[in-house]
Amino acid sequence: MSTLTLDAEALYTELRAGVDTLLRPDTMLVGIWSGGAWLAERLQADLQRKGPAGVLSSTLHRDDFGERGLASGSGTTQLPFAIDGAHILLVDDVLYTGRTIRAALNELFDFGRPASVALAVLVDRGGRELPVQPAFAAAKVSLPASQRLSLARDRDGRFTFSIAEA
Repeated sequence: MSTLTLDAEALYTELRAGVDTLLRPDTMLVGIWSGGAWLAERLQADLQRKGPAGVLSSTLHRDDFGERGLASGSGTTQLPFAIDGAHILLVDDVLYTGRTIRAALNELFDFGRPASVALAVLVDRGGRELPVQPAFAAAKVSLPASQRLSLARDRDGRFTFSIAEA
């Protein structure tokens, strides 16, 4: 069995380039808490976009909310711009089943009706349970369902990945 090694910083560079091609001047970046929010915040700065990126917490719309509850550190939704009529680029770290994206979309629509929503992810690991497809993925990997891929951010803002048994 081989060990999967992912260079999160190299993948971030790919994501930045891919996101740059998806952005219109009026597109708003919105990251899904927590890894997606970290990515959107850094993309906002690196791509020299005005104002802060938005943050979505999908916690209250998750279909497993009864099991997970309000997990500590789940973040809060912060959308410092109007959603109605906006073009939104939703950013997340790892796309797997699509259920977090569905929950995030529900949260987003609680705040208004965007003109469009596209999705960019650092890693698409397949295994979709819902019809969700990113407009851009920096990498596509295959992992067993028993493994969890997690993004971390150090004090300097650099990203790393860890793989652990779920």
